[in-house]
Amino acid sequence: MANPVAALTTVTTFPLKSVATIDPGRVLIVAPHPDDETLGCGGAIAMLRSRNESVQVLVVSDGTLSHPRSRKFPAPVLRALREQETLNALQILGVESATFLRLPDGSIEDHISTALDQVISYLQSTSPTTIFLPWRCDPHPDHRATWQLIHQALLTLSIAPRIIEYPIWDWDIEQRGSISTTVKVTGWRLDTATVQSLKQQAIEQYRSQTTDLINDDPDGFRLTPEMLSNFAQPWELFFEEIR
Repeated sequence: MANPVAALTTVTTFPLKSVATIDPGRVLIVAPHPDDETLGCGGAIAMLRSRNESVQVLVVSDGTLSHPRSRKFPAPVLRALREQETLNALQILGVESATFLRLPDGSIEDHISTALDQVISYLQSTSPTTIFLPWRCDPHPDHRATWQLIHQALLTLSIAPRIIEYPIWDWDIEQRGSISTTVKVTGWRLDTATVQSLKQQAIEQYRSQTTDLINDDPDGFRLTPEMLSNFAQPWELFFEEIR
């Protein structure tokens, strides 16, 4: 399947698999922004932790561009808030901590070279056997850059963990576009029905992104109910490169 995103309108045709599909080992969830890990992989995280699998979470950007004009929540305060929201969400899902790279939100691509050594060191210390990454052709440039950052680090280390990619902004029809890759990719769904309520509770921890908590920035970001509905399904969608 060269363009799995084109099939999102008929997503229920993707095969439905159990958590046993994910090999036991050390799992790493990589999020471009604080909340992507819960939106895209919250069900997977909860199910893996219910089986006592090791799950680490790496958040790449500081998330401070969501409300750039807020005076109540200037960048340092917003960063702290979003990191606490992440920790609160992860605790619900069964993960006690996370690592925050704190790269500038909106410009991860410009900092790949400077962050590469730090990411290499992190991967060496965690030795993941499976890595969840944002979909390489996600419409958001930070998501694509996050994929590239991890990809470059893995090439440098000459290791090849299983890579599972999750879509976020491809669910938004207005942003979804054609994908610029000739790589063959297959899609599948993870059955997360048993942890659906836990995932929703975790998403609700991101009040800065889902409510009017920050109300003094007319250009502030907020996830719409329509967008959130895509992550309220009893399954999660993932892509993998066909090797």
